[in-house]
Amino acid sequence: MFLRVLAYAALACSSAGFAADSVPGTPASDLPDPETAIWKKLKSSLFENRPISSGALELTAPTRAEDGAVVPIAIRAKSLQRSERYIRRLYLIVDNNPSPIAAVIDLTAESGRADIETRIRVEQYSYVRAVAELSDGTLSAQARFVKASGGCSAPAAGDSAAAGRTGRMRLAVGGDGAYGEPVAAQLMVSHPNHSGLAMDQLTRLYTPAYFVRSVKVSYAGKPVLAAEVDFSISENPYFRFYFVPNAPGELKAEVTDTKDLKFETAVAVQRSASRVQGRPAP
Repeated sequence: MFLRVLAYAALACSSAGFAADSVPGTPASDLPDPETAIWKKLKSSLFENRPISSGALELTAPTRAEDGAVVPIAIRAKSLQRSERYIRRLYLIVDNNPSPIAAVIDLTAESGRADIETRIRVEQYSYVRAVAELSDGTLSAQARFVKASGGCSAPAAGDSAAAGRTGRMRLAVGGDGAYGEPVAAQLMVSHPNHSGLAMDQLTRLYTPAYFVRSVKVSYAGKPVLAAEVDFSISENPYFRFYFVPNAPGELKAEVTDTKDLKFETAVAVQRSASRVQGRPAP
């Protein structure tokens, strides 16, 4: 379903337009209407035009990004993940990217907090949106307008030696906190995440698309996070997330790219551990 919607959104994006409207504290001429054409189509396709509130999460993004290829994004939930009610899915959307759906992230009550940080590409001035679907079926969203350009069509920043590091991963866990409480973790993946839209300046040919397409994280065998992502995620993908350890166990990350190459890393988590670095899973 995700790939089908992704293909639909990419086609629909070509017809997306801007309509002027006012945003508090910002002149109407500076920003488009948050109800962009592509967002209206995505709402219909993904959410069947169900009501969307604005109270469950907060989205942080720079107003003007220094580099359109590396735009930091933070999604923060306003309440903890509880079995009785939690955010089960997050959508990260960049209206005016060639592929607007940057990520669809499934979470569980064991995630502890539905807080996600990552870095994205922004091809042209665009609204960036985070949409939360809760376990009771309700929806909540926030949008931020980001002034950035060229992020999807810019050549990769890495050098040729980086190809040998593709798939190397680092998994780090915060040492503070107690069992039964949310603990922060970071996953970093060495990968070019080629969009297929960047031209090689020497050959004048486009570098074929090649990017991470799925990320799965589990703790003690139970799922914590499962994400379907695309090239709107920056080169060398980075994710910061939470999980709840209730006893010593193994935090494991599995990554698959568009060549069906699979990469894994895992780390043993102890209550008294300081920051630790992941090791390749056996």
